[in-house]
Amino acid sequence: MSQAYTPGLTITPYAKLKKIRKLPIKGEVLVGIGEWVKPESIVARAFLPGPAHIVKAGEILGVAGEDLEKHLLKKVGDKVEENEVIASSTSFFGLSKKFVRSPIMGTIENISPITGNITIREEPKPLLLPAYVEGEVVEILPNEGVVIETKGAFLQGIFGVGGERWGQLKVVVSSPAEPIREIKEELKGCVIVGGTIDGEMLRRAAEVGVKGVVVGGIFDEVLRDFLGYDIGVAITGQEDIPLTLIIMEGFGELPISQRAFNLFKRFDGFLASINGATQIRAGVMRPEIIIPHKEEMPAFEVKLMNQLLEGTRVRVIREPYFGLLGKVVALPPEPRILETGAKARVAEVLLDNGERVIVPRANLEIIVD
Repeated sequence: MSQAYTPGLTITPYAKLKKIRKLPIKGEVLVGIGEWVKPESIVARAFLPGPAHIVKAGEILGVAGEDLEKHLLKKVGDKVEENEVIASSTSFFGLSKKFVRSPIMGTIENISPITGNITIREEPKPLLLPAYVEGEVVEILPNEGVVIETKGAFLQGIFGVGGERWGQLKVVVSSPAEPIREIKEELKGCVIVGGTIDGEMLRRAAEVGVKGVVVGGIFDEVLRDFLGYDIGVAITGQEDIPLTLIIMEGFGELPISQRAFNLFKRFDGFLASINGATQIRAGVMRPEIIIPHKEEMPAFEVKLMNQLLEGTRVRVIREPYFGLLGKVVALPPEPRILETGAKARVAEVLLDNGERVIVPRANLEIIVD
């Protein structure tokens, strides 16, 4: 019988996780090995060069570039305040004076004797790297960052938007399929969990200051309206939105799986770190929920099937059927020519909506119930 490897989602109450935290540029590590950090702890920092501003000093004073030096009041490396005079000239026996003022607070980086321009650079801007998860620093990456080890529940969703956030986990429904119908002010700063959510409640969550929303499913038009554009299925996580949204099952009116819901209920009230970043095309990055805890239990992890068989429950992870659930009903042994012209091995899938579709096997994800 035909087989295929497909990726899957991890849902486990207890796992040992190591998170690599790295600056995008070289910087300074601020913590040491063995140090216990919280999500908001700054573990490393770097300084991004400020933007440069060009001041046409020669043109303002009416002098050639090679003559600018004798009119300068500052030199390269000097710090200047906004509106501070950095050069001046006097003419007509002192009756006419001209001044060149700095448009910003910064440092003089260059004075050109050719163009007569002065380059002033704004002060460097600090780039602070938070720990993101609570745990122990187990490795230092010199000038780059750290590795943090944490133990706790770990769940992956199928799709998300919004970046790293953290807050108290609050399950606001009583069953996996129940939609979120109310968001009270006291949920500000929390990560809330519900079966589904509509546009009104999503906007309410943002208004209240909820840090994250985790649901089984959401209609794609609700997500599009919330974002203000169609996001597609490439790489997410950088959206400029006030909360992080994680979809556990897919698009539509889909409940959270019972296993995931039970975990959320079990750790209701715990601190959770979430990240909606998703990379669908390569299948290497999924939105995540990490719930550190100190309950000692045998390491458990969902054993994901790696064989695609007739009868296997699957989710489609690419358009045009992205997020839809179904069951494999046939696995043709010979590759087929796809609409794109590519040749690939496919599966025939009976979707939950009753439609039979042909999908490349690489576009399927096995679901373990």
